[in-house]
Amino acid sequence: MAARRGGTPAGRGGASSGRGRHSGNSTRGAARTSKPVRTGGPRRMIEDKKGAKAPVKEKGLGGEQVEGRQAVRELLIAQRRKVREIWMAADIDTAPIIEDIEELAHAQRVTVLEVPRRKIEEKARSEAPQGVIAFAAEVPEADFGEMLRGTKNVRPFLVAVDGVTDPGNLGALLRCCDGAGVTGVVLPKHRTVHVTPTVAKAAAGAVEHVPMALVSGLPTAINQMKSKGIWVVGLDDGGRDSLFDIGKLANEGICVVLGAEGSGLSRLVKDRCDTVVNIPMLGQVSSLNVSAAAALATYEVARVRLQK
Repeated sequence: MAARRGGTPAGRGGASSGRGRHSGNSTRGAARTSKPVRTGGPRRMIEDKKGAKAPVKEKGLGGEQVEGRQAVRELLIAQRRKVREIWMAADIDTAPIIEDIEELAHAQRVTVLEVPRRKIEEKARSEAPQGVIAFAAEVPEADFGEMLRGTKNVRPFLVAVDGVTDPGNLGALLRCCDGAGVTGVVLPKHRTVHVTPTVAKAAAGAVEHVPMALVSGLPTAINQMKSKGIWVVGLDDGGRDSLFDIGKLANEGICVVLGAEGSGLSRLVKDRCDTVVNIPMLGQVSSLNVSAAAALATYEVARVRLQK
């Protein structure tokens, strides 16, 4: 078992549950070993008609492999799902965020395995894992019905995505949603990327905090939202009104629907929206990246709600 890089011996002290860097003597206490082992327990299998076996897809959004320092740190802070183990590059530089990860892992009894950096690079599915990969249970699905009800003090503030297949864009969009106080994100089961390592890394931990629900079809989901009194606002270049005209709806239950860059909203989705608005483009380019559009739209709603 590889030696710890200093700090309190395992079993003493502990990590605070705060979001910031832990103060006092650092407990770099998650035990490390130099040999990676297989993660997780036995997987449920199902046979097809020809007798071939394949893993059963459990309910969830994906996200079993989390890469990048901030994403792994937020995974441990949130404690929403079981973390099986963490791989850390043997030559990783000492940094406050690495200390945080080790302290949190020790407090939660999660094994940290010290492995050669090439193992990290071979296993990684995002561009820059930063020497850290965690293996965890899937991101849990939120209940769509509960999303529509909101809470006593906060009316639903939802974002739905239509045809967003780029994982970097979805991750950045989720990060905007977390910052703006979105209460839930609606993802279709098809034609939209779910939580991949690239999504989790681009989201910088937002996948651990933003409730996400899967729906079989977005047009049907929009009808359900409207039946609960939620205003559905599509964002599209062809919208008649401006994004900045939605202030009168922001304090109500609201869902902003974002389409893929280029193709925009699908016809069925656009037809079911209560209103479709555009972002005024005053320069030469005709549109914004979907994550930039998400930032503008969500913070416009947040701006109005904060003035209440």
